[in-house]
Amino acid sequence: MEINISRVKRDIEKIAEFNATPGQGCTRFSYSPEDSKARNYLIEEINRLGLTTSIDGVGNIRARLEGSMKDAPAVLIGSHIDTVLHGGIFDGVLGVVGSLEVIRVFKENNIKNDIPIELIIFVEEEGSNFGSTMAGSKVLTGKYGIDEIKSIKNSMGLSMYEVAKEVGFDPDSSQKYLIKTGDIMAMIELHIEQSVVLESEKKPIGIVEAIAGIKWFEIEIRGVPNHAGATPMVMRNDALVGASEVITTINSKTRTAYPSTVATVGKIICHPNVPNVIPGKINFTLDVRDTNPEGIRIILNEVEKKLNEISKKFNLSTSMKLLGESNPIILSNELVNLIEETAIEKGLPYKKMNSGAGHDACLFGGITNVGMIFVPSIGGRSHVPEELTSYEDIKAGCELLLNVVYKLTSSLTKKT
Repeated sequence: MEINISRVKRDIEKIAEFNATPGQGCTRFSYSPEDSKARNYLIEEINRLGLTTSIDGVGNIRARLEGSMKDAPAVLIGSHIDTVLHGGIFDGVLGVVGSLEVIRVFKENNIKNDIPIELIIFVEEEGSNFGSTMAGSKVLTGKYGIDEIKSIKNSMGLSMYEVAKEVGFDPDSSQKYLIKTGDIMAMIELHIEQSVVLESEKKPIGIVEAIAGIKWFEIEIRGVPNHAGATPMVMRNDALVGASEVITTINSKTRTAYPSTVATVGKIICHPNVPNVIPGKINFTLDVRDTNPEGIRIILNEVEKKLNEISKKFNLSTSMKLLGESNPIILSNELVNLIEETAIEKGLPYKKMNSGAGHDACLFGGITNVGMIFVPSIGGRSHVPEELTSYEDIKAGCELLLNVVYKLTSSLTKKT
């Protein structure tokens, strides 16, 4: 069995054309016109295969290749197609296109699968539109209900609920599509690594053993805007000075937590943001991740302490709002071993590793067995226009996924 890498390349490059920022990386937010075009392209490809397709209340797409055991829980494979602002063309898309290609190979070669195979295409994984990562998979797994998708909003102040309705979905029907324990046999996601480890170790395959948990916050610090020349330094309530101390603390304390702990302040908004006015309000994001929940707890405790300290020191008021979260998960030993066994059979060098990035797969940790396959990111770059993975490595990752899915869904392995 062999995947058609030219077809995979064509799909990736075609989806990259659906882009709101040509020449400045790839920008494709959920529910945007570009997202709609990419979805339509994929649905056309799915329809050519004669798959049974369903779309849930927020737009998650599921396309099913039936097996001889039609009522059996399916093997779920796929990822997402939304991007960050000015992102790359491989993040998420590889997992969707690679999974589509797996089903094509099954169909073209008349491979008999006992267990059904489902391609899934998640919405709003990045959180770029509504500020909450993996929102689509959270809805699908019951972590988010109607109240949550009404509360998360885009830059125009419109909620995910409102925008989903505007583009023709029915979020009120989401409960009908939930995936619960027992509904699927396994979930496997193919993804680019988004870091430097595989390339530095010259390994074409990463076998993920754990996925970091994530907490996203918006922190607000409020002071008093005032004249930059007429206000003595000792009488200022400068929100930006207070914010700078908090951000410095985040960086220094994270470096001394655990080796797996990371924290990022990626977005800062200063009010009124003019040269000759003391900043009166600062809003910034905090992204904390770790495979060890204790690492996240340490950083959040330090941030809370520092916020209290600057409140007293500069007479400021502060608040922290949780925007989104996912728990760390340990992936299925059974799937890790199966992926490893298959990589050895295919002669593919590999590394067992953790994922510092969050993925839709992590939402399925309490529902079914979860596995992930990584392929290298050149230069470790991701979420930027320079994001790149070689098609040689993509071929290796897709064929590994193909063979793992074959083992999971064919009668050849159910006797073992």
